[in-house]
Amino acid sequence: MHANMDWLQSRVNISPDAQAVIDAVTDDSWTYKELYERANIIANYFVTKGVIKGDRVAILAPNHIGYLDFFFACMQIGAIFIPLNWRLGNNELTYVLQDSKPKLLGVSPDFKEKVNQTNVDAEIIEIASNDYYKHLTYERHDVFVELKEEDPLAMIYTGGTTGKPKGVVLSHRSILWNALNTIVSWDLSAKDVTLITTPMFHTGGLNVYTLPLLLAGGTVVLSPDFYPEKAVHDLIKYRCTVVLFVPTMYHMIIQTKEFQEATFPDMRVFVSGGAPCPHRIYEAFHEKGIAFKEGYGLTEAGPNNFYIAPEEAIHKIGSVGKPMMFNDIKIVKDDGTVAKANEVGELVLRGYHAFEYYWNKPEETAEVIRDGWIHTGDLVKQDHDGYVFIVGRKKDMIISGGENVYPLEIEHWLEANERINEAAVVGLPDEKWGEIVTAFVSLKADVTEEELKEYCNQKLTRYKVPKKFYILEELPKTHVGKINKALLKEKYSLDQEKV
Repeated sequence: MHANMDWLQSRVNISPDAQAVIDAVTDDSWTYKELYERANIIANYFVTKGVIKGDRVAILAPNHIGYLDFFFACMQIGAIFIPLNWRLGNNELTYVLQDSKPKLLGVSPDFKEKVNQTNVDAEIIEIASNDYYKHLTYERHDVFVELKEEDPLAMIYTGGTTGKPKGVVLSHRSILWNALNTIVSWDLSAKDVTLITTPMFHTGGLNVYTLPLLLAGGTVVLSPDFYPEKAVHDLIKYRCTVVLFVPTMYHMIIQTKEFQEATFPDMRVFVSGGAPCPHRIYEAFHEKGIAFKEGYGLTEAGPNNFYIAPEEAIHKIGSVGKPMMFNDIKIVKDDGTVAKANEVGELVLRGYHAFEYYWNKPEETAEVIRDGWIHTGDLVKQDHDGYVFIVGRKKDMIISGGENVYPLEIEHWLEANERINEAAVVGLPDEKWGEIVTAFVSLKADVTEEELKEYCNQKLTRYKVPKKFYILEELPKTHVGKINKALLKEKYSLDQEKV
């Protein structure tokens, strides 16, 4: 095994006794040396169970040290780490397991029932406590795996337009360069401490602060769930210096008495990601004199691509800043030319942090990666000073509470109901969720809003169920006969603002 791939081993050589990970529930903590020893045991267990280079190993659990045990074990033996989204409905989870065919699956007791319903054919490890690995029987193996930097290390599933999630394959190189880029561009060091409450099955939970800080020798505090009061308490208790939350979390945090009373003496900067951040949140931090800024990324690229100094963020509200050190961007208009200052175009990115391909999906890969550039499908503009602002999405995607929601999937399901004539789903602006999933339907037979919600709950993951239904005589159409979503959005956004 090339030592340069297994950077955890190099980190242990430099700072074996530094604190690497803390569990915010039990207060257990592990040094880098202890973290490495755990990963080593798990790697030996994987090999004992027949896991070889290229095999997939998955985990379905709330944030837990097990994620890091599995990730670093995969890094040692060349396996592919898959953190599974526990918010997925049974159909979607079954699809992901059939698509990725993991040889081995770590499961928290909370999700055992969920896994049983998928009939997955994999060796199951129950992750019931921080000491779960002590019950495993394994033989010691001296594994030498020839690894190239473009070999896959992790696969994170992201929502697909047709409702089928896509496995985004991140290589050893993608993950290392995202971490290096983040450390250098965001000025991270071994003195930094972060709290991770965003799910580690998201690229944000795994790749924004967890892996970069472990590479830098800092400390990562893991919390399995998010309660705004507890988050504020933990940030202070563990003397966190940097943190990422999604706007929905910030919306809840700034309303707590704890936030209003806190001074956060150790915090260098609060970062928002996952969706455009409401300006009210900037103001809440600014009033307290606390540094706050926004980031931008996607599973396919990093997810870190921009840097903005907190003191600039207050003058450039809504900007994600300028490209980081080791990635290039272009803003491309529909005609293929590069946009001038303040012109809107699609953001395209490239860098060593980019993903390699979509698992089993060559056509989709070729659509997104063209001539080495990742086409993000996001519309942006860059001002005269070089600061980039996200304007919207090419494909009407809705981001609610940091989760991507694709209208088509919900529309298909609604239209499958014999009492519904037509359906259109859009995101309407909402202070708490960023956007709320809103459905407009015309009917063939009477149906109540309550019945529609219940119907959606049968099939859709909770965050995809429309929070609001409008029952209309007829849905407005464009001159070519398509449902006019822009009109619905414009008209009913005003209604939202009046609420």
